[in-house]
Amino acid sequence: MSLKETIWRLGVGCCRRLFSARLRSLWCSMMWEAAEGDQVSSVLRELFIHQDLLAQRIDRAAIRYEQGIHPKHRLTGYHDFFCDRITQGEQVLDIGCGCGAVAKSLSYKGALVTGIDMDLENIRLAKFRYGDGGIRFLHGDATRDLPPGRFDVVVLSNVLEHIENRKDFLGKIQASAQPDRYLVRVPMITRDWSVAMKRELGLPYYSDPGHYVEYTPESFKAEMSAAGMELRSMAVNWGEIWAEVRPRAGTEPG
Repeated sequence: MSLKETIWRLGVGCCRRLFSARLRSLWCSMMWEAAEGDQVSSVLRELFIHQDLLAQRIDRAAIRYEQGIHPKHRLTGYHDFFCDRITQGEQVLDIGCGCGAVAKSLSYKGALVTGIDMDLENIRLAKFRYGDGGIRFLHGDATRDLPPGRFDVVVLSNVLEHIENRKDFLGKIQASAQPDRYLVRVPMITRDWSVAMKRELGLPYYSDPGHYVEYTPESFKAEMSAAGMELRSMAVNWGEIWAEVRPRAGTEPG
């Protein structure tokens, strides 16, 4: 490593530790103008790191702006995808229900909804906001603590990507809840060119550090097929896959 590159890397490290986000942004801009050769990739890495930190701040501010609910619920309209595929009186299990916003929308359609989430604070908030609406909210890890009984529909809204052994997980759900269909929402790995760029630069490139996978339409179809599921419909919206899948005829639960 040359002396010039050593000094450059020390500067990047010091910048991250010592300066505020605003000063780091200014520093990155100035260094980008002066960057040459290998320095360009160092600056690009720094800019992507700064972008991720900024995105986290934007998310937190957006939730405060929307008084506790992320505005993507309202702006992307993804609740409609789930609600349009539910009929009155159906038993719905919302796995990873979060703060209960989707479960509440489903209840408006006349569904009998049970929501489960492993985050106790989410469940407390869901009960506080929507607990008087006839929705049952449970605290538990759905990979181990599925509620007993049969459900017509299972909702998995941004859940599968957080599960490492997804085939086993879907098998357990099918054996326990025996649903007729699943309504699934997952993030796409091909949502933006910068994802591939981050991967090339050796940076974290999933949209959430808790993800085990992000999908292409082809990889999602393949995974569902391997899990004994049949794809009934799929749409790509807002960098996500929204799909309805059903157990394949003749597939044994689990």
